[in-house]
Amino acid sequence: MNYELVTQTIDLGDGRPVTIETGKLAKQANGSVVVRQGDTMLLAAVVASTQAKDGVDFLPLTVEYREKYAAAGRFPGGYFKREARPYDDEILVARLIDRALRPMFPDDFHAEVQVVVNLISADKENMSDSLAGLAASAALAVSDIPFNGPISEVRVARINGQLVINPTWAQLATADLELMVAGTLDSIVMVEGEMKEVSEAEMIQALELAHEAIKAQCRAQQEMASKVAKANPKRTYDHEPKDADLKKRVWDECYEKYYTTAKTPSDKTTRSDAFHAIQEAFEAQLTDEFKEANKFLINKYHHDCLKDAMRNMILNEGLRLDGRSTTQIRPIWSEVGYLPGAHGSSVFTRGETQSLTTLTLGTKLDQQMIDSAVMPREDRFLLHYNFPPYSTGEARPIRATSRREIGHGNLALRALKPVIPTQDVCPYAIRIVSDILESNGSSSMATVCAGTLALMDGGVQITAPVSGIAMGLITNEDNSKYQILSDILGDEDHLGDMDFKVTGTSKGITACQMDIKIKGLSMDMVKNALEQARQGRLHILGEMMKTMDKPADDYKPHAPRIVSLEIPSDTIGAVIGPGGKIIQEIQKTTSTVITISEVDNKGIVEIASANKENLEAALKRVRSIVFPPQIEVGEIYEGVVKNIQAFGAFVEILPKQDALLHVSEIDWHRIENVRDVLKEGDKVKVQVIGKDPKNGKYKLSRKVLMPKPEAQAN
Repeated sequence: MNYELVTQTIDLGDGRPVTIETGKLAKQANGSVVVRQGDTMLLAAVVASTQAKDGVDFLPLTVEYREKYAAAGRFPGGYFKREARPYDDEILVARLIDRALRPMFPDDFHAEVQVVVNLISADKENMSDSLAGLAASAALAVSDIPFNGPISEVRVARINGQLVINPTWAQLATADLELMVAGTLDSIVMVEGEMKEVSEAEMIQALELAHEAIKAQCRAQQEMASKVAKANPKRTYDHEPKDADLKKRVWDECYEKYYTTAKTPSDKTTRSDAFHAIQEAFEAQLTDEFKEANKFLINKYHHDCLKDAMRNMILNEGLRLDGRSTTQIRPIWSEVGYLPGAHGSSVFTRGETQSLTTLTLGTKLDQQMIDSAVMPREDRFLLHYNFPPYSTGEARPIRATSRREIGHGNLALRALKPVIPTQDVCPYAIRIVSDILESNGSSSMATVCAGTLALMDGGVQITAPVSGIAMGLITNEDNSKYQILSDILGDEDHLGDMDFKVTGTSKGITACQMDIKIKGLSMDMVKNALEQARQGRLHILGEMMKTMDKPADDYKPHAPRIVSLEIPSDTIGAVIGPGGKIIQEIQKTTSTVITISEVDNKGIVEIASANKENLEAALKRVRSIVFPPQIEVGEIYEGVVKNIQAFGAFVEILPKQDALLHVSEIDWHRIENVRDVLKEGDKVKVQVIGKDPKNGKYKLSRKVLMPKPEAQAN
């Protein structure tokens, strides 16, 4: 970067202008900007290698988003007080940026590119993730890196019936629709979000409003880029070797073979073997020297030839690799209760994609604490997605959870979250785990379906079952002709132009995620895809309901039982006791887990146990502390002698409530020494005969429960 300070302001009319500044910070990067709204500031820097590595025919793009704890005036949690590996929310924001930027680079640009976005200042009003895409694109726009943008990203939410662009933290808490939308001046390129059963028309309305805001931000970037273009012109490059004769030969000899093979319905393995056989037969004609010298181009041209054949087959004939029509869904079967040890389980299989999903119910202590820089929180509902290598017939090392696994799990979580019952209905912490056992397209949507069935199998009273479907797209060069594909295969995802996942109930959409490989989609394409998705997910939902159509009436017998009790906040200390002595003693003697929290000046006590008797015993103990029973005159109690005096004995007839048994009320005959009759610790049956008006103490009698001497004599 060799230009001076340049500033651009974007005003969307909400009283919260966004400024973009370049030329001040991180000037050794190829491009950098600072984006600011209120006191929230992001620094984005981009760098690209000067040359592409040999044999690379793709864009090696990495995107990092990191939140500095100092930005919000906080220390990081944990033992080491410094930022470490990114937590899930940072990874998810990085994925949003990546998915929006990746289609915008030239197809023949293969130099390594790194985009780094840091949150360097934060307030509790303006959300940084809705500015991250803008910051990344602006840094690329002012850099010398080839880029077919700009793009921008905004959040659109519906709050009290009104659509709002980039809502504040407080506003978002009440939203019933939330979408992150990325786009260019001309079209939408990425969508992800969650909703509370909204219609397709409502979602389109939100996308259209988001696109208008995106256009304004793209125009601002163009204006800023024009101011630095002379000082920092775009670089020239040549990253792809070419051999026109070899390319023509591959097409002449192999295109029809690929087309015919693609048109022959088969399973994934058979189809893959047949495609490889075509390339092997072609290479068998070549000398070893030629193959070695042109290995990169041979692989590239065969890949491109296969891609053309498959896409043209679908465009021209509406046929697909497995013989289905564009709207047809693969065969589905499912099962619940497969794992007897889990609190709920299911198997969901659609075509060659299969998920084994479990439900685990826990207490408040099992909730996940998220130590984010700006808004720490606790998550009650967790969903984890695992994609082992054997699911695609591969052998490779199993390492840390991948970004893809985190992203797919988050999408499934957002799909199911709107139907999870509130804590007063279901007091549990809930964990869903989806293990993908087979994969050939849309395993995240299989996770949604399997998750629904596992929840219902476990007796969680979800408000409605949810299904999901992945939609694909094949277009020609100018988008004048296209085919939308329901329930896409892995090959259709890899060789196609779109992966559009939509989940929902019979009433409406609960979540969506759209990624594309072309520069953008028209709104008509989006509308058609949503309608075809609606029909497809309703079909899938119908197949799921054949297995289980509503939640089980009760939890599994071995699932923990939880009762929740609301208590006055000023009694929390009495339940806990000094140093936690009382609550620990209750838990130990009843074999329960007890948690206490304070919400809106009220205490919430949760007691969990796998044993009903223990649960009731602990509940009784807590109630006796918080809501001590009242002594009533005339009632008979069995109490314990606590203290003996010359004038009588003090008897505890209710927990921590004692009353005086006067010496004259111990027996019908005269008692000279109380200790001749009673001692501390004795159990004695007494009746409350009155209340002393002077000190408010209750008076007890033992003798009224004994026969009078005259009656004995008679």
